[in-house]
Amino acid sequence: MDTLILLGKTVLLRPYVFLFLAAFLFTASRLLGWPRTWFFFVNTWLTALLCELSSTRTGIPFGWYFYTGSTVGRELYLWDVPFMDSLSFTFLLFASYCLALWFVLPARSPQDDARSKRLPLLPALTSDATVRRSWPVLGLASLLFALIDVVIDPVALRGDRWFLGKIYFYPEAGVYFGIPLANFFGWAFVGIIALGIYRVIDRHLPDDREAAPSASTTVDVLLGCGLYYGVLLFNLSVTFWIGETLLGLVGLLLYIPVTTLALLRLFGRLEVRVPHKQTAT
Repeated sequence: MDTLILLGKTVLLRPYVFLFLAAFLFTASRLLGWPRTWFFFVNTWLTALLCELSSTRTGIPFGWYFYTGSTVGRELYLWDVPFMDSLSFTFLLFASYCLALWFVLPARSPQDDARSKRLPLLPALTSDATVRRSWPVLGLASLLFALIDVVIDPVALRGDRWFLGKIYFYPEAGVYFGIPLANFFGWAFVGIIALGIYRVIDRHLPDDREAAPSASTTVDVLLGCGLYYGVLLFNLSVTFWIGETLLGLVGLLLYIPVTTLALLRLFGRLEVRVPHKQTAT
């Protein structure tokens, strides 16, 4: 009962986290189906929680940091880690995975597939299982996962200046706005481990998405990309709101190449085509 009460308090204290989580569950259920969605969620959450517990005790993989416990009694903690913190990894990794799919999934041309005419202005992405499970996609997703933390972690470290609160600290200030570089490598590590485990399970679950309309895959991947940029804009907005102009500008500059490439794909200037299949004679 105490745990349920603390969970309710956590929702009230961190409503933005649970809004992002709800967006993740809605989008992932459409793109992956519920069995894969639940496994993605549980697998990523447990991987992140174990890595956080390890880092606060051994410094691996994020480097040494500690939670202050300032919100104990106001939100749910699992040992010394706030529940909402490990929970955030789930929707951030999924959103990063969707952005990687946006760049890498092949698309059918309107001539090749009449169904793509439903959304003629968008690339008709295919649900190619081989590509979806490929290491280039998983590696790119892990890099995008670490990249968004380059924006998130410095503003979270300054949580005493906004509604997050001062919930953690590094015993030694890092070189990037107080964040040690090991932290970002840790995020990439969590991403590749969680996605690697997901890849194994994904191959053994039944998959009827190959028959789904390609336009539906496009919309669902774009929803995941929207979640990624929603979290990014939320954190950049808070960064500028607390007066960290330089930090905010650095974050914007980091995302110019990524956003440019994403827009080029959106407008058909960056194409990955499905190879034409030869008809047997």
